[in-house]
Amino acid sequence: MDPLYRIEHNGHPTYAVRLDGNWCLLDGDPYGTSRPGARIEGNPRVLAPVVPSKIVAVGLNYKDHAAEMNKALPEEPLIFLKPSTSVVGPGEPIVIPAGAGRVDYEAEVGVVIGKTARHVPAASAHDYVLGLTCVNDVTDRDLQRRDVQYTRAKGFDTFSPVGPCVAAGDLDRSIGIESRVNGESRQSSSTSELIFSIRQLVEFVTAVMTLLPGDIISTGTPPGVGPLVAGDRVVVAVEGVGELANEVVSAQQSVCS
Repeated sequence: MDPLYRIEHNGHPTYAVRLDGNWCLLDGDPYGTSRPGARIEGNPRVLAPVVPSKIVAVGLNYKDHAAEMNKALPEEPLIFLKPSTSVVGPGEPIVIPAGAGRVDYEAEVGVVIGKTARHVPAASAHDYVLGLTCVNDVTDRDLQRRDVQYTRAKGFDTFSPVGPCVAAGDLDRSIGIESRVNGESRQSSSTSELIFSIRQLVEFVTAVMTLLPGDIISTGTPPGVGPLVAGDRVVVAVEGVGELANEVVSAQQSVCS
């Protein structure tokens, strides 16, 4: 599968691929049969590659991250939901809400679902996965501690940057993941360090809820999380996918702009 992008074209979102450095519209269904179509001139605006009905995020799925958060290793995946309204694409700002406490970046490998999935055994997970993407699970750490559950801390608008594309990925190989803030490396690990593998996560989550095409399982963050402030530029990089870059602004800056 060629990396799948969602772009703005003639004022509307549409799907596209890049071939030999050129943009081509996608003919067909991105979740079914498709092929490259007409070539596009110029550099279109790249949007979040999918519009999920939900992001199912996984907490404490790297041993070292659990240690840095002073929490015991989970006996089964710890899952929570992030709303579709929290999703933004590459280049869109992460807005720190008024009155927010410490707001952290969390680089994660996102697993994009390609067809309706319910009660999927781990061995068949690849049949239901469209590909991989980059996710930044932005979190208000103070609210997370105060509320215990994660909905408010991780559910603000702009708290789920996703992109830049969906790329094919081998669920059984190690996939590198890193983050950089203002050019400085902050996180560097791989999915070989996951407590629960991608296949295990697909099985576990689909035993609980139906996943729809475009939904994302965000597989957890490695150690090295830290705070963001207005003016920062944060990059999440996933091996085989590319880089997701976003600037950080304050709520006041967002209103003024």
